[in-house]
Amino acid sequence: MLDGEIIGKPGNHARATAQLQNASGRTATFYTGLCLLDGASGRRQIAVEPFQVTFRTLTPAQIESYLRREQPYHCAGSFKSEGLGIALFERMEGDDPSSLIGLPLIRLTRMLETAGVTVL
Repeated sequence: MLDGEIIGKPGNHARATAQLQNASGRTATFYTGLCLLDGASGRRQIAVEPFQVTFRTLTPAQIESYLRREQPYHCAGSFKSEGLGIALFERMEGDDPSSLIGLPLIRLTRMLETAGVTVL
């Protein structure tokens, strides 16, 4: 979300360019949903993991270079934080940075332990 608007996945180069231009120098919040269902008992745990990303002020040349190299057109916000996309950021804030990749592993570990599954 950026200014109350859903950012979403760009799908192509032009929309990715527009997303990164819009996010330049600003903070966006990403929300990743997670549900753990115990098939035996039917109990479920549901969570939404927020994570904030503050983008550096990006030049058109930096945006173009990044998009040509990483082509993150299927990624919400037009970046891959696990790759070169980290260079787009000034700051990251939240409890679980793995949520930006798609699965909040810290939260999932806690949920599994609550369900009686020992991860370690």
